[in-house]
Amino acid sequence: MNKKVLLTVLQYVIFLGLGIAIILYMSGKLSDEDKAAMMSAIKGVRIWLLVPIFLIGFLSHYFRALRWKLLLEQVHIKASTTNTVFAVLIGYITNLVLPRAGEVAKCTVLARYEKVPADKMIGTIVAERAFDMVCLVVITVAAFLFQASYIGNYAEGLFGTMSSNAKGVAATIYFKIFLVVGFAGLIAFILLLKRIRQTKVGQFIKGLGDGIKSIFKLKKRGMFLLYTLLIWGSYWFLLVLGFWSMDQLDHLTGLCALVVLVFGSIGMIATQGGIGAYPYLVGKILMYYGIAEAHGLAFGWVSWTVQTGVVVILGAAALILLPIYNNKKLKHG
Repeated sequence: MNKKVLLTVLQYVIFLGLGIAIILYMSGKLSDEDKAAMMSAIKGVRIWLLVPIFLIGFLSHYFRALRWKLLLEQVHIKASTTNTVFAVLIGYITNLVLPRAGEVAKCTVLARYEKVPADKMIGTIVAERAFDMVCLVVITVAAFLFQASYIGNYAEGLFGTMSSNAKGVAATIYFKIFLVVGFAGLIAFILLLKRIRQTKVGQFIKGLGDGIKSIFKLKKRGMFLLYTLLIWGSYWFLLVLGFWSMDQLDHLTGLCALVVLVFGSIGMIATQGGIGAYPYLVGKILMYYGIAEAHGLAFGWVSWTVQTGVVVILGAAALILLPIYNNKKLKHG
């Protein structure tokens, strides 16, 4: 078996296996009453809200396609908006099947239908992913700044139960520890870069840095930043709409959605398509907002299912419509 194929298969097995293990762990931990409460909460979801949720989900992908198009223009590739959107959607659905293969798929699709070399797009993918990494770090820091007490309580839950009158102090201490460790880690990371500059890891990090720099050389930097804001704003608003869809969570605030966005993003990265990890992490953090574990897990599963469903429906539609659109374009071209 080819080494690359073997590595892909191993990645798939590991990521999917971890997700299944988390599901089994959650299922074994919940009592029959909790399972019944979770199912009741899921059945009580306001179905009509799925329409705006689907629309916002599509818009997040549409804005991502427009942002990618700006980067493509930087390397002299003028792709049509429709084909770029289709390529992005196909990339997402590919990621559900094969871990980390979506970027290759969307480049291949766009290269085929726009008759441009796929290798010219690699730099744009690195730039996009590097900038999204920076965005996630910024959102994480913002979540810690505005919701320190809740995240501190989550840390407290990890490290042991403390007396009720010490909770506020514990939250503050954990937050300070986070800042100190984060700052020290940043210094250590910068120093470490000098030593690993010539290694593959160093070259990868340099590539990310170059990708971020290339963004600031864009002629339409303002539009790029606007699309980025709209992408992450869509992700955030999807969670707010999700809160509104359940009686048990409709009182939660936008700042809570920001924290859930951070933990949900980690869950999406941790396992194949976020299966298992996304509902678990989201359910756990919601407990510190006074949400029962069963209801938090219900929201986690509903949110993950809807997001995955949007990707599957739009991705499948893109696979069907892409050749039809391009055949018509060719006939009328």
